[in-house]
Amino acid sequence: MGIVISIQNRQRTCRVNAALLKRITTNLLHEQLELPSAELGIALVGDAEMTRINEHFLKHEGSTDVITFDHTEPGTRKSKRGTVGIHGELFVCVDEAIRQAKGFKTSWQSEVVRYVVHGVLHLLGHDDKHAKPRQEMKREENRLVAELAQRFKLSQLARQ
Repeated sequence: MGIVISIQNRQRTCRVNAALLKRITTNLLHEQLELPSAELGIALVGDAEMTRINEHFLKHEGSTDVITFDHTEPGTRKSKRGTVGIHGELFVCVDEAIRQAKGFKTSWQSEVVRYVVHGVLHLLGHDDKHAKPRQEMKREENRLVAELAQRFKLSQLARQ
């Protein structure tokens, strides 16, 4: 199957270079995580859509940064990094990335990449509900974002 990534930009807050985001995500899945196959949909959304998804599917109030839906068939996760492939959807809130970037003194583009990495880690079975696994997940997330930031100019995600 290989790596199949689809990106939909359904928000109007920022112009996003979807082709670059696709290259970054492909590198993450193929080079960094060494996945032989993946089918991943990424929807870039605004606050209103993220709030609807969060409240409808997760029963949580308000917007959030990223929501992951895992469509991987049970029993198909085995390889060097614990999986043969992933199949899922990520909903990434660009409005939240802008807010968080200000608080963390980074760029919204870096936050969007972080949310993609975070969602992919969830698809790989990482858990952030408890302290110890959350720390491990955060370490791996930081490592992967730093690797991607060295390979790609994340600021170019902002399309002119």
